[in-house]
Amino acid sequence: MGRVERDRELARRRTRKAKVKKLRAKYAAATDGGEKAEIAEKVRRMSPFVNLDEAAE
Repeated sequence: MGRVERDRELARRRTRKAKVKKLRAKYAAATDGGEKAEIAEKVRRMSPFVNLDEAAE
């Protein structure tokens, strides 16, 4: 039996959350401004309202 739309939506949300978490860590470790801009652009494509400059919890 296949997945229903809600299950797919939740799976996409979990995947997005994991990717943003990894990119946050990369952004925090980045020293170069160009590298930070590149990572920020990737995050914006995935999730436009994420603020990378706020402190990670």
